[in-house]
Amino acid sequence: MSYLIAIFWGLGAILLLLGSAIYRLGLISLEIFGYPMSWLHWLALFASLVFMGFSEGYRGFQKGFSPRVASRIYYLTQNPTPLRLLLAPAFCLGLFDVERKRQMITLILIVAIVLVIQVVHLIPQPWRGIIDAGVVLGLSWGVITLLIFTVSAFVSREFEHVPEMPDTVREQHG
Repeated sequence: MSYLIAIFWGLGAILLLLGSAIYRLGLISLEIFGYPMSWLHWLALFASLVFMGFSEGYRGFQKGFSPRVASRIYYLTQNPTPLRLLLAPAFCLGLFDVERKRQMITLILIVAIVLVIQVVHLIPQPWRGIIDAGVVLGLSWGVITLLIFTVSAFVSREFEHVPEMPDTVREQHG
């Protein structure tokens, strides 16, 4: 039973969070087509898609977030505790029971994302939609890679990503 709670509560909540952002920002992104678009707008849209696809999708999600979260989901299914199960989404995101450096990086990243969101809200259309289109691409990439890495964590013997638990970090470096 705890195995299912870990997967559905931990992974499910993260997917709902990302999916909600994709939906909301996707609607804002689609608004750009109601505005006259110059070549500069189209160039900015292309640049936003390329930049966010690479930096957020590939580097942020595929190379960092998704394998780490998948590893923590798997770890949680093998090492459940009442607190970890109750706070499975926070555990999977690396907000507790994680090496101190990773915890600080995660918290700083969350604060930075919230601040960037607040600034982007101030930008008028079609520029906001152009930015949000890139974010939607990056988040969509993230959802896909998170699902792929999570399945891989459970079925592949060669899944080598570590959950960055304080004890696994000491074992690696010690």
